[in-house]
Amino acid sequence: MFKKGVRFDFWGFVGLLSIVFFGLFLIIPIGRMLLFSLQSTDTIGFTLGNFKTFFARPYYRVALTNSVSVVLCATVLVILIGVPLAYITTSFHIRARRLIDILIVISMLSPPFLGAYSWILMFGRNGLLTNICERFLGLKVPNIYGFGGILLVFVLKLFPYIYMYTKGALKKVDASLGEAAESLGYHGVQKVIKVSLPLILPTILAGGTIVFLRAFADYGTPRLLGEGFNTLPVIVYQEWVSETGTNAYFASAVAMVMMLVAAIVFLVQKWISNRKNYTMSMLNPPQPKQLKGISNILAHGFVYLIVFLATLPQIYIIGISFKNSNGMMWTEGYGFGNYLTVFSKSATSIANTFKFAVTAIVIVIILGTLFAYLTVRRKNLLSKLLDVFIMFPYVIPGTIFGLILLMSYNQGPLVLSGTAAIIIISYVVRRMPYTVRSSAAILRQISPSIDEASTSLGYGSMQTFFNVTMPVMVPGIVSGAILSWITIINELSSTLMLYTGKTQTMTVTIFQEISRGGYGTAAALSTILTLTMITSLLLFFKLTKSEEIDL
Repeated sequence: MFKKGVRFDFWGFVGLLSIVFFGLFLIIPIGRMLLFSLQSTDTIGFTLGNFKTFFARPYYRVALTNSVSVVLCATVLVILIGVPLAYITTSFHIRARRLIDILIVISMLSPPFLGAYSWILMFGRNGLLTNICERFLGLKVPNIYGFGGILLVFVLKLFPYIYMYTKGALKKVDASLGEAAESLGYHGVQKVIKVSLPLILPTILAGGTIVFLRAFADYGTPRLLGEGFNTLPVIVYQEWVSETGTNAYFASAVAMVMMLVAAIVFLVQKWISNRKNYTMSMLNPPQPKQLKGISNILAHGFVYLIVFLATLPQIYIIGISFKNSNGMMWTEGYGFGNYLTVFSKSATSIANTFKFAVTAIVIVIILGTLFAYLTVRRKNLLSKLLDVFIMFPYVIPGTIFGLILLMSYNQGPLVLSGTAAIIIISYVVRRMPYTVRSSAAILRQISPSIDEASTSLGYGSMQTFFNVTMPVMVPGIVSGAILSWITIINELSSTLMLYTGKTQTMTVTIFQEISRGGYGTAAALSTILTLTMITSLLLFFKLTKSEEIDL
């Protein structure tokens, strides 16, 4: 059953467990979706009719074009903002730089649809700032809906990924390279283009790919701001819950198109990065310099403006959550009425969010730590396949992953649809990569001789791992676990496909309240979610004794 080199001891059991886990909740669902995409209610056997329908009808082709165009534009703009921002904060002294990093991380870790919701409250047709501009200043505010609004939200919510990736890479560029470039006559922007950018290009591409995939998979933002500007995640959801009945076959075909686009982008990025990869020594790390005059003013102005725009939506939501409302209308005065409504009517969704997240994070920590050890210490074909399986959910949009789980486990010997288990499984599979990556990173810094010494003293492989190796891995485990936790409590896309009335979470409730105009309740729930995220982030900094999040 196991090939030569795979020992069936404790780690052999863990390997078998990984095969069963990913086989049940990743490989089988993807295979089932592929089979569904090749079937139709009108024909017997396999057919390409669903794909022909997709590419033949302008409605679906336009949705594909919309998705790719808005995401590509967002990715380019994110790079144009994130890279200079990272370079400025890394290369020069910027006041309150630590606070800036914290605010950027906070803006990054909240779901994009909350940003869309806040911009609607501010600049929608009846938004506060829209009314102020039109009544008192006589200015007509640009339309926040459609392509422009979606692009705005994507850029301001996703630029932190490029910022964090690029900043980490710039800190590893040896300062002597810049000095050598200056001796050859390259200065300022010319030095950055000729030296720094080529060195960090793989990192920028990796961050850009993450931005592309997250924006491409987002359902909430286009759903709230689209108004006719349909994207593929919206199409998949509509086809699955259509008024004329669920069209699982066609929805599967659209999902396969989305996965194909995402896979192509991911593979192209990998190919380019492998060709442009460099190794740096970090013997002489770069030191921030002090800017003077107009350059200093412009650098600070640029950084503060971007951070202000990125955090404005969350600040506004927190403030508006205390404004009195009666259902769908704002009323005079401020108070805690929205919070009282939330805790009386939405207590179940709040409780579900934390119950599901806690359960998922316990599983993520256990499996993620074991799988990380397997991929780093037990090099064989199984560990290589496991590494692919762990990272593959990056390519699968949340709505699609929810869909394939539903199709696979709504009938047959294992029925999970409508249960809390299927939501927890979705969280575990989609958010495990954070814990695995951080655990594997710290494991690579631990000498294998420690394990060998323990084994030579008579300890078995399981005892060695739990008593010797795992305690040393704790910082990496905690780091990844908190990132997994934050992304789990913010999850919307897959939950929308999987929830029922009994398993509704905070993000689903917020989305529903926004959709029906219950802005006061939505603002209060959003604030609770934001404060939970901030508390988790502060806990991360305290437990890891770190000032930054490593992506």
